[in-house]
Amino acid sequence: MSAARILLRADNTEGACNRAYYAMFDAAHAALLGANVGVADTTVKTHAGLIGAFGKHLVQTGLINAEHGRSFNQVHRLRQLADYTGDPVSVDDATWALNQAEAFVAVIKAQFSAG
Repeated sequence: MSAARILLRADNTEGACNRAYYAMFDAAHAALLGANVGVADTTVKTHAGLIGAFGKHLVQTGLINAEHGRSFNQVHRLRQLADYTGDPVSVDDATWALNQAEAFVAVIKAQFSAG
């Protein structure tokens, strides 16, 4: 998350969105492993596969609040905008993405960390 904060402070909103999303991506992957839901490795190797598995196994079952599932999807869309379209990402959107990523990672840590 520190890279996203640094990039946002440097007015690199696209980079901040990218790093915020990948923090969420990694946390979602860890949550699926921590929940021991038996998702195939091939499913979670793609963005769509991981997001779908996260929704199915963690959000729909009530382990993770739906609000976090929605934010994961929305930050993913911002990351795609930032990385592939060349369209600028506003400071407000990048700040929102970073805040969502921080909350998402905190929830995953609280739910799935040992001890």
